Amino acid sequence: MTLALPEDIVQELNEAQYPHIAALDLGSNSFHLVITRIVSGSLQIVHRIKQRVHLADGLDDEGFLSQEAIERGLDGLKVMRESLQGFKPEQVRIVATYTLRKARNTHEFISRAKRILPYPIEVISGIEEARLIYSGVAHTEHDEGRRFVIDIGGGSTEFIIGNGFQPLVCRSTQMGCVSFNKRFFPDGKINKTRFKQAVTAARQTLSLIVNHYSYIGWDTCIGTSGTIKNILLQITSQQESEFAKITLIDLKRLRDEAIQAGHYEQLSLGDANADRASVYAAGLAILIGIFKSFSIASMRFASSALREGVMYEMQSDLWQSQTRERTIQALTERYAVDVAQAKRVMQSTHYMLSQVPHDWLCRREALKNMLGFACLLHETGIAINSRGYHRHSAYIIEHSDLPGFNLEEQGLLALLVKACRKKIKLELFPAFEQYSADEVIRMLILLRLSVLLNQKRQDGILPNYKVKCEGNRIELKFAKSWLKNKPVFSADLDREAHWLRLINIDLKLS
Repeated sequence: MTLALPEDIVQELNEAQYPHIAALDLGSNSFHLVITRIVSGSLQIVHRIKQRVHLADGLDDEGFLSQEAIERGLDGLKVMRESLQGFKPEQVRIVATYTLRKARNTHEFISRAKRILPYPIEVISGIEEARLIYSGVAHTEHDEGRRFVIDIGGGSTEFIIGNGFQPLVCRSTQMGCVSFNKRFFPDGKINKTRFKQAVTAARQTLSLIVNHYSYIGWDTCIGTSGTIKNILLQITSQQESEFAKITLIDLKRLRDEAIQAGHYEQLSLGDANADRASVYAAGLAILIGIFKSFSIASMRFASSALREGVMYEMQSDLWQSQTRERTIQALTERYAVDVAQAKRVMQSTHYMLSQVPHDWLCRREALKNMLGFACLLHETGIAINSRGYHRHSAYIIEHSDLPGFNLEEQGLLALLVKACRKKIKLELFPAFEQYSADEVIRMLILLRLSVLLNQKRQDGILPNYKVKCEGNRIELKFAKSWLKNKPVFSADLDREAHWLRLINIDLKLS
């Protein structure tokens, strides 16, 4: 009989009682990995890794990420690989922000990154990034009234006003400490003229949202993430108070000191912040522009932000589910979708999905929700024009803010809706990282058939029918002689069989 060692027992107990989850934030300036364990519904951080990769520095004017920047990012992931060994896919969530959102060759980076870390990488929109930032703050800060949360990143800055756990308004602006540094302090020199230009540019960017945010109002202003933390550390080192807040007077004093230094290499930021010296002036200029634009009296710092928001949503699938439901409901209401028809299509899709074999669509349950969302949104474009509504629907989905969905999920919804009728143009299909080509085609087939079968827009029209799927062959079997007595249905299904043959799918009708 083998006796278990005390260390083994402790490890087994910890793994059984306190599951671990990990969130990795692929930011424009740094990659951050946080590993936590879930204890009584709360998150306890057990491990952190930060790798400075300066990804945004490698983004050229045409939107391509340089090979040097890609290699820096991949090297950063290699450092983190060991910490994620043994983690299951459902225990890890990786989100990418501004730079990988904007780069035209993001696919190259993600393809190579998956060889290092075998987990999906989600490129999220600016609005989704803002929402997750607010979620992280809301779960860890306990303020009364409305919060105004500001996060200055390497490539973008997010602004959120919320109350409790509910964000009221989210915006992401294309200004960050790395992009502003390249624009206003490219050679590291800091002077009054450059600082003034950077502050003015920040205020110009913010002019589109200032009035709306000021109208909503807030009770507490909170800054998050590295840039604002670094600035606060410079203030507290002078005031010798860990509870200090940031004020415009403090920021102007730091600005004057930076100008007096004349170059980022001459800044006295302390050892802990020396690696942020090159982008310090740019971040400071952006924050001054924010304070002036919104007339902010004071700001305090919160250590939780994007990564914590990601982890709290991983802990509770219900949180993300509710966010997605609100998003879909808002779109259907805004574009006056015929919900009864959308539900008919969704019911048919789910009915067929329940009949397909597991090996035809292995992730059937995981894809069921995405198919359902596509069904609910496929007619949003009718509000623009009923002719070619599927193209209008796709445009709406592609260009709307969809909280709760990452950019690839949003792209998949737009593609499914755009191709839900008429000719299928495979050459226009993008490559997805989270979905295989077969999954996309097979989801699309089920959606197209459901749309076609419900074209009468009435309940009780369809008889009982069966669906058989094997490889590229699909069979629809209706009640005896039903199709013979339905010439319009029969003709439409024959035409659909023609469209599917063009992409090597054999649709058999009986």
